[in-house]
Amino acid sequence: MIQVKNAAELEKMRRACAISAGALKAGGEAIEAGISTAEIDKIIYDYIVRHGARPNFLHLYGFPATACISVNDTVIHGIPSRDQKIRPGDIVSIDTGCKIDGFNGDNACTFACGKVDSEARRLMDVTKEALHLGIQAAQAGNRIGDIGHAVQSYVEENGFSVVRTFVGHGVGKELHEDPEVPNYGNPGRGARLVPGMTIAIEPMVNQKKAAVKTLQDGWTVKTCDGGLAAHFEHTIAITAAGPEVLTHGWEEPGWTL
Repeated sequence: MIQVKNAAELEKMRRACAISAGALKAGGEAIEAGISTAEIDKIIYDYIVRHGARPNFLHLYGFPATACISVNDTVIHGIPSRDQKIRPGDIVSIDTGCKIDGFNGDNACTFACGKVDSEARRLMDVTKEALHLGIQAAQAGNRIGDIGHAVQSYVEENGFSVVRTFVGHGVGKELHEDPEVPNYGNPGRGARLVPGMTIAIEPMVNQKKAAVKTLQDGWTVKTCDGGLAAHFEHTIAITAAGPEVLTHGWEEPGWTL
């Protein structure tokens, strides 16, 4: 059942999402050659706890860390490790969030470690713009399929592939709520968007084919063909005045919604 939030609940969502966005930004700013993904995870954990919240990824379904940190051909759910060091030219996707006052925030961004090659940069830019277009489609009265169609169309026009095995979702008292928010679909289909809905839109885009595989650890999801992957996510609220981005603050300078 889709949960529609009232004004007081939306205010709590804003607080959870603001802390989530700050934690994501702190993790991104820590990325440099030689740092381990476990060290980045600790920085994110400390930020969330320092702001009075609880890391909502930690131990969720058994996940062992505060953030999913996914490097290069890892699409999502990368487990932070002391042994995994970031290298120059890597692209690093961080997905994290927190819970406070009974409500959750969730967001993700793919960051570059130093200068990356032109195709990696283009993949990141296209995925980020696909998120932007998905948010623009999230207007009250539209449907979930309008969001997916906006994302899919732009990604495929640019020669990349949308991951279909994993999708966005509602966010609220639970981190994962109804409805599912695929990054593909047909306009005019799916649940209707109404004011008070809060959803996470999160394009996961592969450089080559869409197929992914989950490793034996049960978490790490990689591209099947070894191509790069990028992941961007915002939690938004549907309002009568248009979509409100709740996890704003981590975007690169010059990128506005």
